[in-house]
Amino acid sequence: MMRKAVLTLLALASLLLHFENLKATAGNEDRILAVAQSMEAAFKKLEDYTCEVEQIFYQDGVENQRYHFKFYFKKEKKIRVDFSQPHSGLTIFYQDEDKEATVMPLRLLSGLKFRLSVDNPLMKTLAGQRISQTDMGYFIKFMFKNLRSVEQKDNEFREDNERVEFLFWAMDYIEEKFPEKYRISVSKKYWLPIRIERYNLEDRPLEVTDIRNYVLNAHPEDKFFTP
Repeated sequence: MMRKAVLTLLALASLLLHFENLKATAGNEDRILAVAQSMEAAFKKLEDYTCEVEQIFYQDGVENQRYHFKFYFKKEKKIRVDFSQPHSGLTIFYQDEDKEATVMPLRLLSGLKFRLSVDNPLMKTLAGQRISQTDMGYFIKFMFKNLRSVEQKDNEFREDNERVEFLFWAMDYIEEKFPEKYRISVSKKYWLPIRIERYNLEDRPLEVTDIRNYVLNAHPEDKFFTP
């Protein structure tokens, strides 16, 4: 009799813990959705933005390559990327829906330029990301899509006066074939990402992107995005 009572209490405790975990997970999903909605609302108000980016790629969990560049974006989807490390002097130009991008190997020699398909391996990051997948509008759509289709498993969500940080489960943002984990930090001043960490399911780092010095609505002329 006593044994049955103990087993019943243990089963009830386990069930309550399970429901608490489900409740916490659902709560975090709601909070992440609220962040994504704030990001979407902020992006809709933007006409353009500029930021400085440091991007680190890993191989077998060890840092492999590091890039520094300045990223310029203007609606509707005009992109310019000025590299400083490596490939100092290299600039890439891209216009929305274009199947090719323009590469200027040396900014000081503006007459030297050529066109490459956005699917050319030379035009992709080490992770395989295309130039058309690099702006914040694309990233916000990626978040909404995976919030609808991928269960958010871990209860990790932190917030202070300046930022929100959370763990986000998603299919890979390049081909959408493999499940991955992302730790995302979002500035509450701009409601734009300031750090994105990408991991495989074994918690090995794949990629880390630090984004700094946002400048919003500076209104650069269209010719700035024209090679």
